[in-house]
Amino acid sequence: MKNSDRISYNEALNPSQLKAVNFDEGPLLVIAGAGSGKTRTLTYRVARLVEKGVAPSSILLLTFTRKASLEMLKRAALLLDNRCEKVAGGTFHSFANATLRKYASKLGFRRDFSILDRVDSEALISMLRKEIISVSGHRSFPRKHSLAAIFSRAANKVLTVAEVILNDYPHFASNLDAIITLYNTYNRHKVENFLCDYDDLLVYLKTLLEDHQDIRDRISSLYHYIMVDEYQDTNLTQAEIIRLLAGRRQNVMVVGDDSQSIYAFRGANFKNIMKFPEIFPGTRIIRLEENYRSVQPILSLANVIIERAKEKYSKILFTRRPGGPLPVLVRADTENSQSRFVVAKIRELNQSGIPLKQIAVLFRANFHSFDLEIELNRAAIPFVKVGGFKFIESAHIKDFLAHLRVLSNPYDSVCWQRILLLLDRIGSKNAQKIYEAILAEKSGYAGIFSVKTKKVQSSGFKGLADLFALIDSTPMSVTQAGEAVFNYYVSILKDKYDDHPKRTKDLEQLLNIMGRYRTISAFLTDMALEPPNTSFGASFATDDPVDDRLILSTVHSAKGLEWHTVFIIWALEGRFPSIHALHNEEDLEEELRLMYVAATRAKENLFFTYPSQIYDRASGMVLNRPSRFIADIPGNILKKYTTEG
Repeated sequence: MKNSDRISYNEALNPSQLKAVNFDEGPLLVIAGAGSGKTRTLTYRVARLVEKGVAPSSILLLTFTRKASLEMLKRAALLLDNRCEKVAGGTFHSFANATLRKYASKLGFRRDFSILDRVDSEALISMLRKEIISVSGHRSFPRKHSLAAIFSRAANKVLTVAEVILNDYPHFASNLDAIITLYNTYNRHKVENFLCDYDDLLVYLKTLLEDHQDIRDRISSLYHYIMVDEYQDTNLTQAEIIRLLAGRRQNVMVVGDDSQSIYAFRGANFKNIMKFPEIFPGTRIIRLEENYRSVQPILSLANVIIERAKEKYSKILFTRRPGGPLPVLVRADTENSQSRFVVAKIRELNQSGIPLKQIAVLFRANFHSFDLEIELNRAAIPFVKVGGFKFIESAHIKDFLAHLRVLSNPYDSVCWQRILLLLDRIGSKNAQKIYEAILAEKSGYAGIFSVKTKKVQSSGFKGLADLFALIDSTPMSVTQAGEAVFNYYVSILKDKYDDHPKRTKDLEQLLNIMGRYRTISAFLTDMALEPPNTSFGASFATDDPVDDRLILSTVHSAKGLEWHTVFIIWALEGRFPSIHALHNEEDLEEELRLMYVAATRAKENLFFTYPSQIYDRASGMVLNRPSRFIADIPGNILKKYTTEG
């Protein structure tokens, strides 16, 4: 008996989910409220299409993390059979990468281009920035982080650098010409050295589809059904890619929640989901409103919050779960009294049997938790705070990968700079000269063998050359190449870092991961597009039986997660919403959606807290009112009281 014989769609799905799963041809917009089972809906639709006889390879499922697509396809396979795992699933960036490597020659670059992650991009910008400053004499010039943000925003919002600076960074306007020069130099350098940053992958894919109709027709003919998750988080380029891929069939199903569109600062475009029916005429809209996460009092509050949004797809979240306490708004006199209230309540909840890992404290901005962290330490309550460097962005991991990347792409100037600067008595100027000398040999990374080491004056340079000679002369698997780099680099690691034992373990873990790959190029691509331990949800899963720590997180980092009890601190007008958003309607609307996202993370208990006497130095104002998003909600929906002390 096949698994498909056991699928009972009517029993497994609610009426709205069933409509979405059974939808046949044409464009479909599924507005999936928080906790309404969107993953389940997508999973069952994949199974349904395959069950009907649709070839799995003709279904394209695009998500924002590879983990999400793999999970959906695995669940679909359990529902039906292993055919579901043959569905073309992945992220926008991985799909773009695979497509561009196939058609790279059409855009005039090589198939073995390297992918720059955020840290690599900033390193390249920093290197080019120094040249601009030395020539122009600019003393006050944006740092690499700001420049990278400007360039990325221009790509994601399809704007010029000048427009981004004048709209969002007017304080850099005096440097406008120099920044544009740097931007052009950055793009030219990437092209000349076969490098692509994250934004390039999407921009180049869009260009490929727009400029080459034969390729567009070929690709769109492969996919009879396209499904997109988290559509509210797409940027303009991603939305245009979907339009181009849809072809004549227009069988596009997008799932998302306009009320959870909170990533404008990353380039996400709220209008994409709102205008989907205009872009795809004849769109069917299905709303998922039954919530499987929260008790009704929390949902009733969330409904009141989001009803104030000026532009939205109206929906009313409800649950069949009985009971539940009212959410609470707590006024505290000071920031510290707010912190002490939260600590006392957390201790009380924990003593009543709720694990710390099932409790989260959420806040609008990272600095909002500083005082609370002090009080948590005093109370000996263990916690983990979201943020900091990702595993793949740690310096020792970047060092290790840089050696492998020049094997894959010997034109990678960023990585040559990195590995050469690890050596004694080699500065950035010398590193650049060595890099140019290596390229001049026109023999790939083997050009290092011809560089005159006496000019380099570094005892470490011979060791680096010996490493590449070993790899060049000996047939090696991916793991063996990694071990060769590890054996060379470990002495540098010990000299450079006091905590080298911990970092060594990180590298050993990376070697284990390398064993899964056939080629260095495939390994490096995955490390750039889907590195390990980048997901907060994966790193601090609430089903870990050992690690019981309270969660501190910004609201942006908490999206998609859930906890038994949630505290939203600093629910203060001027902090949440941010004081910077008060005079911009679009920004204020996004702040409202952010509050909605925060509130819908809670399953059982929801607390808002705010200090009532805060002096804001930037504006000269005293902030003393609760957030406008919850201030006037009636007492039968939001309980209010003042804490003492």
